[in-house]
Amino acid sequence: MKKFTLFLLALVMSVPAFAEVSPAEKNALVKLYQSTNGSKWTNKWNMNEPVEKWFGVTVKNDKVISLDLSSNNLQGTLPNEIGNLIYLENLKMFRNGLTGSIPASIGNLKSLRSLNLAFNKLSGPIPSTIGNASALQSVELYMNRLTGTLPAEIGKLGQLQTLSLFNNELTGSIPPSFYSMKSIKVLLLSSNKLSGKLSMDIGNMSSLENLSLFENNFEGQVPWDLEKLRNLKEMNISYNKFNGVVSRHLAQLDMMNMTMINEQGIASTLKVSDFNNNTAIAEEE
Repeated sequence: MKKFTLFLLALVMSVPAFAEVSPAEKNALVKLYQSTNGSKWTNKWNMNEPVEKWFGVTVKNDKVISLDLSSNNLQGTLPNEIGNLIYLENLKMFRNGLTGSIPASIGNLKSLRSLNLAFNKLSGPIPSTIGNASALQSVELYMNRLTGTLPAEIGKLGQLQTLSLFNNELTGSIPPSFYSMKSIKVLLLSSNKLSGKLSMDIGNMSSLENLSLFENNFEGQVPWDLEKLRNLKEMNISYNKFNGVVSRHLAQLDMMNMTMINEQGIASTLKVSDFNNNTAIAEEE
């Protein structure tokens, strides 16, 4: 009886050794390896080893929860199967040579909190399905070649704190849905081809700490409602086509003192008003 008990105990203890990630998750990782020229990676995967031993892969309870392949010489495209890594909480492929578009299947990642595909050569639009990845807190896609407009669906991301899309080729205006994002702290849209007017509703983005719209084609009056953003510590909205008058506080807060480009391509600073902040906001309302 004692021997039988020891046998059962050994059997139970050995079960985790045979457990592994699901075939769908493993296949997604293999597809990623193949589509990004894995044989040329700086840190390669040994497919004969368990998935949890693969470089940059974190497994918990037999589920892939994190994938960090930053600066690993990935060359190629992201496969659609990336969306099968449904337990991912962190996806980071910063500073590689990724090309092609961001797969629409990214929206399948309901547990994803952090997405960083910055410093690559990704092109095409940001998929609207990104709005389905409802747990996202940070999206960093800067320094790519992304085109198209800002998906209004991003405004549905109720936990989003950081949206960093600078140095791309994005066009169009800021969707109205963006102005209802109460959780956003960092919004970096500089060095794109964005245009249109900045809505007075920007005053609703109460958590905003850092706003950068530098070097775009925004126009119209700089909303006095920016004064409502009590948490705003850093701002750069210069090198646009804004006009009119700004408060002294906003002019000082802007990193380049509200330097704009007029229709003739000449740089000049906006006129500063001596009205007090509360009066200006009352007039706008």
